[in-house]
Amino acid sequence: MDVLVRLLQLLVLLLTLPLHLMALLGYWQPLCKSYFPYLMALLTTKSNRKMESKKRELFSQLKELEGASGKVALLELGCGTGANFQFYPPGCRITCLDPNPHFEKFLTKSMAENRHLQYEQFVVAPGEDMKQLADGSMDAVVCTLVLCSVQSPRKVLQEVQRVLRPGGVLFFWEHVAEPRGSWAFRWQQILEPTWKHIGDGCCLTRETWKDLENSQFSNIQMELQPPLFKWLPVGPHIMGKAVK
Repeated sequence: MDVLVRLLQLLVLLLTLPLHLMALLGYWQPLCKSYFPYLMALLTTKSNRKMESKKRELFSQLKELEGASGKVALLELGCGTGANFQFYPPGCRITCLDPNPHFEKFLTKSMAENRHLQYEQFVVAPGEDMKQLADGSMDAVVCTLVLCSVQSPRKVLQEVQRVLRPGGVLFFWEHVAEPRGSWAFRWQQILEPTWKHIGDGCCLTRETWKDLENSQFSNIQMELQPPLFKWLPVGPHIMGKAVK
């Protein structure tokens, strides 16, 4: 990181010093956990308007995973408010997993609005440790805007592979770092220490495509998309699927 980036990063830290002090003293995290679902509810409504056609195209492929029962066992990893539910085809049996218990009331509302789905359970757990879920128990896992904020994307992807049945599919849509060396990437470096607190652990500079490429999935299809909101420091997105 060059000297100018370090100086600007320090300036941002000084300007947001109360936030960092609250985080250091342990006061910020409980507050963030309670307000973050409301922030996500607002942002996902806006992002769904922009991404509707892409999401419908991606999740329409879930029909191909139906078993003899006509159902698809689907794990929504980092489920948030259930913003993806409206795009899932009928017959999906949804298990939701998120480390933030404050999302449950939003999920209940989303399921009530999407009667074509079957709501199985809400598991409060991190993606790195999904021990409540059995090996090979899922036909599909959906992961949208999640790998930016987990502690270890590598461990999460290992757990995803464990719970997927052979031939099961991970569907993903994640924001990633801007190109290294660009000013957009430098601004992400400058803002990231503060953004992590605002975004409940969200990292702006993760190169998540590398984690996917280094995983043990047999086939990965991925496309790069431009940033959704120019007024946010969040970079481009990758969307696609990975087959176990």
